Amino acid sequence: MSSFQEKNEKNVWLLSGVLAISLLVAGVVEIVPLYYLPDTMETLTKEEDNIRPYTALELEGRDVYIREGCYTCHSQMIRPFRDEKERYGHYSLAVESKYDHPFQWGSKRTGPDLARVGGKYSDEWHRQHLIDPKSLVPESVMPRYPWLETDMVDASGTEAKMRALSMVGVPYTDADFAGAAQAVQGKTEMEAMIAYLQVLGTMVNFQEGKDYRK
Repeated sequence: MSSFQEKNEKNVWLLSGVLAISLLVAGVVEIVPLYYLPDTMETLTKEEDNIRPYTALELEGRDVYIREGCYTCHSQMIRPFRDEKERYGHYSLAVESKYDHPFQWGSKRTGPDLARVGGKYSDEWHRQHLIDPKSLVPESVMPRYPWLETDMVDASGTEAKMRALSMVGVPYTDADFAGAAQAVQGKTEMEAMIAYLQVLGTMVNFQEGKDYRK
């Protein structure tokens, strides 16, 4: 009599079904606890917590960032190690990404981590860097994105994006929805991308010496 393993190896449909069930169970075990464990996200004091949803322009910039595949070379996840802190800044907190859908945590670093890039460089630096990275960093392998300077943000879809995000818990208000299109009208994708980059890592006032992992 054939074993269950042998049947799986010979029947692609049975194998597919077993894999699907296994992945479903594994996903439930990994994800469901995050919704009820009290320490899934760090607790911040009022002085530390400036976390807010992205503005309309920042949100459009994030979508350009994702569309252009920037996440495939840049993580937004600083690990809690001394060398990471010295190079990039304070380690990343889960609470900083609570309004990110999808979040940009990861381990890929062809380029530097961007979790704390906000305010590190001027808007003009970012503009020049996106147009021609080698003009500022000669050893860079980053591709050029000159079209961001001329391509315009599509204002007609911004409100719909914000309403969709509100359905998964992002606290946008009616005023945010009403002003969404106007906020991005006439803006280039370059302006949106820079607005997004400049806000990264700026929403928490970290207290020196405090361990947020406890």
